[in-house]
Amino acid sequence: MCCLQVYMAPSPSSAGCFLVFLGMFGYIFMSSGLPVGSATEIGARAGSGGIRRTLMDNGLGLTPQMGWNSWNHFQCNINETLIKETADAVVSTGLAAVGYNYINLDDCWGELDRDSQGNLVPKASAFPSGIKALADYVHSKGLKLGIYSDAGTQTCSQTMPGSLGHEEQDAKTFASWGVDYLKYDNCQNTGVSPKERGQEDPATWAPSIGNSWRTTGDIQDNWDSMTGIADQNDQWASYARPGAWNDPDMLEVGNGGMTTEEYRCHFSIWALAKAPLLIGCDVTSMDNVTFELLTNKEVIDVNQDKLGVQGKKVKKDGDLEVWAGPLVNNRVAVVLWNRGSSMANITAYWSDIGLKPSTVVDARDLWAVSIKESALSTPNSFRQISRFFLFQFQDRAVRTPLLVIPAPIVITRLK
Repeated sequence: MCCLQVYMAPSPSSAGCFLVFLGMFGYIFMSSGLPVGSATEIGARAGSGGIRRTLMDNGLGLTPQMGWNSWNHFQCNINETLIKETADAVVSTGLAAVGYNYINLDDCWGELDRDSQGNLVPKASAFPSGIKALADYVHSKGLKLGIYSDAGTQTCSQTMPGSLGHEEQDAKTFASWGVDYLKYDNCQNTGVSPKERGQEDPATWAPSIGNSWRTTGDIQDNWDSMTGIADQNDQWASYARPGAWNDPDMLEVGNGGMTTEEYRCHFSIWALAKAPLLIGCDVTSMDNVTFELLTNKEVIDVNQDKLGVQGKKVKKDGDLEVWAGPLVNNRVAVVLWNRGSSMANITAYWSDIGLKPSTVVDARDLWAVSIKESALSTPNSFRQISRFFLFQFQDRAVRTPLLVIPAPIVITRLK
């Protein structure tokens, strides 16, 4: 039987809420001219088949959303100047050109209390021009604006009101401001049924009412948190599809808590798993290494592949793992992941990744931009020739391009 074998470096380390695109409730929605009032009813009346179809047919989120979110780096320290500078940087650095197009405010953007009409009020000290003016600015850059709310009486920070009891009113407010995306959290919900507000295995029911949903707790900027969350998210892989994505939380790449190799692993696994790619660092001051990780177009292409099948863990031998997922045109993306603390060989048999034993392929390292060719008609193996090795294969026998495989702690896309 043919296989791929790579000598793997050790890992550099020893060994929620929901999202939807502005539509509403407990997930992330994007707007497409749909009245937000209608979207609101999704949370209020999930049993309404007509509304449910409207959301799922919104034509949005056909690939995982890409953009930036304020929470991981700035938490509550946000204001309109920061958001405008972030939008400027996303365009000027070239992040927008590779697909990052959402600029998302997280918690803490509003005043503690509603106004006399019960409306949410932007915090005057941080957003004196208001959210409508901010949305107009972001839109003028060719980007989209996202906002945050919560299914309870207050948001998770307890610094502003949640939307409980004001669902339709808040949805209309967001629409009037020109908001394109809503992140809807699940704190202070006063005991409302978790299934209605984003818990109880949302992957099993949220696809009928939202574009994406959180499958894990909040990520932290360290190796143990990132790897643990990757494992938690993996169990729901079969539920993901175009327009409906599992979300293991936002990216920590560039925030400083992990090494470059660990961040490369983080970005690679998120890409393979078809996770939303929401940058969580300060893009106005990111270094070149961070920029290069976040803008590897071939890795992004794996994430944005039109087939929309989430890659998953297909083999585990202690700390040695093989992750793989199909792409369009009979291609396969593969990650070879050594999560241990010592050098090791990782073997991926063709049968592990859905190839016939006689498959002949081209191998491409999408991180190192190197190409290898090998005809594997008998059991052969590849040896790692660069620290992070990724292969892309082409089955010439059936004229199928590709199969992607990374090495150490990486994954990439095929072409």
